[in-house]
Amino acid sequence: MKPQMNADERRQLLITSHRSLGTDKIRILHVLGGMDRGGVETWLMEILRHIDRDRYLMDFVVHKTEPGAYDEEVLSFGSRIVPCLYPSRPWAYALNFQRILREFGPYDIVHSHVHHFSGYVLRLAKYAGVPIRIAHTHTDTVSSEQRGGFYRRLYFHFMKSSINRFATVGLGSSYQALAALFDSDCNCDPRWQVVNYGLDLSPFQGRIDRDLVRAELGIPADAFVIGHVGRFLAVKNHTFILDIAAEVIQQEPKMYLLLVGDGLLRPNMEQKAVQLGLGDRVIFAGLRSDIPRLMRGAMDVFLFPSLYEGLGNVRLEAQAAGLPSVISDVVPEQGDVVLPLVKRVSLSLPAFAWAEALLLHRDAVSRVSPSDALAQMANSQFNIKTAVKQLENIYLSQLIGL
Repeated sequence: MKPQMNADERRQLLITSHRSLGTDKIRILHVLGGMDRGGVETWLMEILRHIDRDRYLMDFVVHKTEPGAYDEEVLSFGSRIVPCLYPSRPWAYALNFQRILREFGPYDIVHSHVHHFSGYVLRLAKYAGVPIRIAHTHTDTVSSEQRGGFYRRLYFHFMKSSINRFATVGLGSSYQALAALFDSDCNCDPRWQVVNYGLDLSPFQGRIDRDLVRAELGIPADAFVIGHVGRFLAVKNHTFILDIAAEVIQQEPKMYLLLVGDGLLRPNMEQKAVQLGLGDRVIFAGLRSDIPRLMRGAMDVFLFPSLYEGLGNVRLEAQAAGLPSVISDVVPEQGDVVLPLVKRVSLSLPAFAWAEALLLHRDAVSRVSPSDALAQMANSQFNIKTAVKQLENIYLSQLIGL
């Protein structure tokens, strides 16, 4: 019996097979809202930095004209960022998208990250002759879909049907994310599969000067710092984070809350912090490019009470930083790698119960050293090298199967 190939041998065979077809670079068009500092965008940047750019060309369609935080770096790699406006006006969007495929293509793959709207994107790609069409979901939207009105639910149904018809591949950051976009029977369709988020672990290595990092933020060296990283959107539950902080400070007077990110709800949260008497104890750090440094140098514990998540990529970074993490029980367990650092708490519990759990869990770091936590992340499926290989294999296997 012929021995079964391992993953590396299969990958090399796919590369060799593709080269035998006489093709040049594999051309991929990613579709998303914009190249800002969010979870999806950061993941795509890690892929772009580590993928074999002699074999793959990645361009990006975005739905805005304002510059994104990653635009300059994207362009430095020889990739292009092309605005495609009016997603709320289907006919105008279709004309723009078809023009982009003509002028910047041809593309081998359209890889869409715009959740339900991927149904329309992939429909346009199909009729434009793009052979590989990927719908990629990064979040679990089941609960939000259930709260939608009649027309919103009709939109979800239509787009899911279009994805099922026009996607050649469906990817998700977790099984929950897959089920949200491709329905609960997604395990029965071989097109749908989980693709792992990948971390570049080099920023989590080396010495860090905690006193210096805290001084830059105006945080005392002996403060107990609760950290959170995320856009100021309802799903991230910043209101509850502030309620928890108000409870914690009753028992830990040296508490500070470090909130990294930006978004529409930030002014509301700044106002609420003042109303709770936390005005001088909450640091609104805005968008930052040094998340690993802040986690390692400023934070003592990571708080993540999201209402739902596809995976919660930032809590992987918290584990790589060796941070004890208190997270909501709806966040997919797939991302629990360094188990002694992760404490799950029900969203049905009040803020004071979360505060108690947080104060008790802050000593979890004594059960696993930062170096051991980093080693566990390096050996997991969330290492960027492993994740890039997985995505390359998906691309190659689809092209070879044509």
